[in-house]
Amino acid sequence: MTKLIGNQANQVSTNGDLGSMAFEDANNYVNKKSFIYQPYRNIIINGDMSIAQRGTSQASISSTGYYTVDRWNFVNSNLGTFTMSQDTDVPTGQGFVKSLKVDCTTADASPSSADYLFLQTKFEGQNLQYLKKGTANAESVTLSFWVKSVKTGTYIVQIEDVDNSSRFISKSYTIDSASTWEKKTITFAGDTTGSLGNDNTSSLELNFWLGAGTDRTSGTLQTSWGSYTASNVAVGQVNFADSTSNDFWITGVQLEAGTTASDFEFLPYDVNLRRCLRYCWRPLYEYSPVKYIHSQGGYKDANYVAFHVVPPVPMRAAPSVTEIGNVDVWTQNGDYTGWTWGFIMGIHSGSEWYVSGNKVSHGIADANMPYAVIKTQADGWLQYNAEL
Repeated sequence: MTKLIGNQANQVSTNGDLGSMAFEDANNYVNKKSFIYQPYRNIIINGDMSIAQRGTSQASISSTGYYTVDRWNFVNSNLGTFTMSQDTDVPTGQGFVKSLKVDCTTADASPSSADYLFLQTKFEGQNLQYLKKGTANAESVTLSFWVKSVKTGTYIVQIEDVDNSSRFISKSYTIDSASTWEKKTITFAGDTTGSLGNDNTSSLELNFWLGAGTDRTSGTLQTSWGSYTASNVAVGQVNFADSTSNDFWITGVQLEAGTTASDFEFLPYDVNLRRCLRYCWRPLYEYSPVKYIHSQGGYKDANYVAFHVVPPVPMRAAPSVTEIGNVDVWTQNGDYTGWTWGFIMGIHSGSEWYVSGNKVSHGIADANMPYAVIKTQADGWLQYNAEL
């Protein structure tokens, strides 16, 4: 690619100080003394671990789910029990204020062959088209991150293509010193096989492995793109679950096109939050000690009271709704508290929907429902989920 800045035809003319800031290729900076800003170059959302809508800590995790830090899925199949938290232990002087911490609370020193454990984040295919995967011009990507662990040794990072029969590439990195923040940089070659769907479903998944049984460690680590072979996924991976003394922290995770890692892209908090809201939303309008979270509600039919919901950003897809803790309904004729309402989604899209609570099971007359709002106590939430 022709350099962007210079004095030749089709180049941007500039002075000598800025003239050194020329691109060598489409993705990499030659001179980082000065900085050309490429907005949203980080493919990962919430790589600085600053957003945690679901809560800052969850204990006794022994199965897969999104528990604390937004966009980070904890994947566990029968390999120990853990506490996952948003932590304030961060590398000094790097600008980070939060990290994701995994604490082993019940060890499994002898995993069964099919057991596995990793942290995962997923990407919509429509956001990855510029990587040109599946073409002769497929882009390499470079992963950089800060990591700290009590357990030293070899760890595996994997990129998996779920659009093309789980093709994947794995690379290893080493945690050299216990309980010490270390920065790692790994480049993955572009894949000339298998294009990604241009849609809102998961196309690529990034997996930070923490442990695995022999089903995924008995082969040869697959460091080039290829078809899925389970035994080649996580070869050499230490077993982070082998001791309750083990803790693991990660932050500053960035994945970008090209073969060079740039400085971490810090986004304003509100921008980062809105990007996370596309996948998970816990509505909250605070009036202590009660939180009023939906209005515009009232009679729907003989069984349900319905509430019109408009999210702050369009969600990735029509979400599911989960009733968490103490969620109540207030009307002008009464305050209906202490019940499980069994909220369900009504006619909906990613941009607006109706959520309905079952009133007939509580013996509420239709006349009591011309107007209603949903409210919660301190432990109550409605959570809308459109995760990949």
